[in-house]
Amino acid sequence: MPMNLKSPYRVVIKFSLAVALLVATAYGASRLKDAPQGQTRVAMLVAKMVERFHISHQSIDDDVSAKFLERFLKDLDPRKLYLTKADVELLRQKSKTLDDDIKAGNVSFAFTTYKLFTHRLLDRIKKAQVLIDSEHDFNAEEDMVVDAKDTDWATEAELDERWRKQIKYDLLVLKLGDDSDADKVAEDAGAVKRKDEESPAKTLAEAKKRLHKRYANIVTMTEQTEPEQILEMFLTALTTTFDPHSSYMSASTLEEFQIAMRLKLQGIGAALRVTDGYTIVAEVVPGGAADADGRLKEGDKIIGVGQGEDGEITDVVEMKLSKVVKMIRGPKGTVVRLQVKPADDSETKIYDLTRQVIELKSSRVTGEIIDTGKRMDGRREKIGVINIPSFYRDFDAAQNGVADASSTATDVKKVLRSFASQGGVDGIIIDLRNNGGGALIEAIDVSGLFIDVGPVVQVKSSTGRVEALDDETSGVAYSGPLMVITNRLSASASEIFAGVIKDYKRGILVGDTTTHGKGTVQSVRPVDTEFRLNKSEPTGGALKITIQQFYRVNGDSTQNRGVTTDVSLPSLIDHFDIGESFLDNALEFDQVSPANYAATAAVNPEIISALKKDSQKRVLADKGFQRDERVINRYLKRKNRKTVSLNEEEMRRERDESKADKDEEKDDTEKKPGENKPKEIFPDKHYNNEVLAIMLDYIDLLHKGTTAKAR
Repeated sequence: MPMNLKSPYRVVIKFSLAVALLVATAYGASRLKDAPQGQTRVAMLVAKMVERFHISHQSIDDDVSAKFLERFLKDLDPRKLYLTKADVELLRQKSKTLDDDIKAGNVSFAFTTYKLFTHRLLDRIKKAQVLIDSEHDFNAEEDMVVDAKDTDWATEAELDERWRKQIKYDLLVLKLGDDSDADKVAEDAGAVKRKDEESPAKTLAEAKKRLHKRYANIVTMTEQTEPEQILEMFLTALTTTFDPHSSYMSASTLEEFQIAMRLKLQGIGAALRVTDGYTIVAEVVPGGAADADGRLKEGDKIIGVGQGEDGEITDVVEMKLSKVVKMIRGPKGTVVRLQVKPADDSETKIYDLTRQVIELKSSRVTGEIIDTGKRMDGRREKIGVINIPSFYRDFDAAQNGVADASSTATDVKKVLRSFASQGGVDGIIIDLRNNGGGALIEAIDVSGLFIDVGPVVQVKSSTGRVEALDDETSGVAYSGPLMVITNRLSASASEIFAGVIKDYKRGILVGDTTTHGKGTVQSVRPVDTEFRLNKSEPTGGALKITIQQFYRVNGDSTQNRGVTTDVSLPSLIDHFDIGESFLDNALEFDQVSPANYAATAAVNPEIISALKKDSQKRVLADKGFQRDERVINRYLKRKNRKTVSLNEEEMRRERDESKADKDEEKDDTEKKPGENKPKEIFPDKHYNNEVLAIMLDYIDLLHKGTTAKAR
């Protein structure tokens, strides 16, 4: 008689896994906190909300469970350097039950797995510290696999060899100075984010010293991981099995998201970084509290933080930067006390600073008028450039009727009025490079400044119903020659705007061959208010979930394919594996019926053909673009190989080739050490100057020598 082994087999598996994870806890990972009770409620709600609101209406079943587990392991150990093959095989025995656990609010797997991971990490870092001081033959002809996709989970012995090569690679990179300091993680306490590069180590001994510190910092940061961060990673692993843009945001992440949309926060106005366990002032933001006070300087170390005028100072040395930032931020008008070790003075000092509202001006719309005669050969024209870093909107302020609430459309209108007050311009360039999107309503409102009434975007709901969202304001703010610059990082709301300009034939698109290809709409829904549970409980963060797909007015989705440019220019980023088509679980491209819209006559095939032809001639003759092509060709050669050389001379040769191109690119527009030169909107570079040349050609083709200034 056949025996049914399913039930007892599952019991054995669960027992074995539990034992393995408990053993891991006993070996040094026990300092991590367990899941608070409130996280059970959050997990249950997130599971319900995903099934109810995601555009796919897919159930969380065994198939999702298996993908969920693999995604969590990938996010936890993306390079497969810590967990062993045996660990993963044990963990995979939960692949068919995580769906049941998550719907019941059971997140114990996340925390026991993270404890196991932490134990493995601590063990590996100890071994790495020994490997750093071991002898390495940098003349040997050997290489290292660079892409984790080309490797499998490894045994202990295989990991030993993988780490030997990793340490050797790290030492070479540091010694040759071809690395960005991994310890300098930029976050802000009231300003912009930035990342500083590390100077090359002068000797192998210095490289070893830096690497010891780097791995020591990894241990410190790992041990300071909060339960909400583990839960965020775990629940986001679940949501991204549905599509790459659905995610769970913890309360802290939600706060950062809201700051990005409002472009405001309450703090002191200082960008911070961490180096060797110290919180360092990377920049004092003009107009902020620290700037007005005048004592805090770039390079100062913040070693303690206290609340209020007489609050106890908490030591923040070796503290995670996000925690330090959270301590420094606070309500407007309140006092924060900073214990500071000045960069130019050994004496520790205490600065009392009153927090204020900080405007994140570096993320706002900016504009300038460029006199082309001063930048390039040929006729003089006035070209207005408008840089839109994101499509932001302070929804709360707008809903409450606050005057001058943060809004991309409002700021673009201000720039357009500024152009008119300066005598008008002969053409306008909208720069959307690196603009990852933002608020859908802002993309619609900004589009309405350049087209008359009509549909801007079509939106399909989970029911399959398609609705056109229109610009309902008659007239335009600017009707002259228009160009939009995009690249592979121009996504979502940027693609809506670019698609409108292209479909209405309102202007020309220049840049990378296509945009990012994100054609979905996300809604941010607070978890703790969904389904009306006890509102007195702590906030459960929010779920950012894909609820709709959007389409251009011509019926095409931007999903996966993006919006193609009319004139493309050589760009390294255009060859990166960046875009929706490279993301796991991305939705497919599709189409709907075209909307009823009336295109202009500002663009036609003859114009595009002429612009391409003339631009190509200039690009081929330009030294800057010739250098770009060399860089691109070298990148493509490296991209297609599966390994990187661990031979010092080979790595040095590649480094020198790259450095030669970087040195050639340097010019007087760069910021010099100690110089507070303001960031330029449209720097005098070969790429930007070619964009201007294309714009001049476009104006010629449109106006046949007559000038039509917008006033």
